[in-house]
Amino acid sequence: MSRIRINSFVSKVFISVFTALFLFSLNSFARKVRFSISSVVPAARGYVKIGRDNNQNYIIKIEISNMAEAGRLQPPKLTYIVWMVSDDASTMNMGQIKSSVTLLTNRLKASFETTTPYKPTQIFITAEDDPGYQLPGAQIVLTTKRF
Repeated sequence: MSRIRINSFVSKVFISVFTALFLFSLNSFARKVRFSISSVVPAARGYVKIGRDNNQNYIIKIEISNMAEAGRLQPPKLTYIVWMVSDDASTMNMGQIKSSVTLLTNRLKASFETTTPYKPTQIFITAEDDPGYQLPGAQIVLTTKRF
């Protein structure tokens, strides 16, 4: 009789753990959105991953390859800035992109990661002379469609 109770208890624990893991995996699922092809930097390719953390904030991760240095653009700029359009249609400066040349190739790679409480509906990148601008400039380098 006690063996049946133990098996029943173990199966309930197993189902509870499995359900919790399933719900956690749904919560940590990241949506991947590709950038449209750029007329400013045509070789640049990349994507944005948007997920949620345990506090229900949005995690935004960006990976880009073949991103030309901002100083080589016409006209030359100082840096690239990531902008987010939130669900209330406000546009926010999320910060500068970090770029590097990989060790085995000369492909310029860029990455960015941030967390925000606001729900993103579009991400775009501009080339700017000052990283502290609060409104985006006219030179949009990469953009996603609205999601």
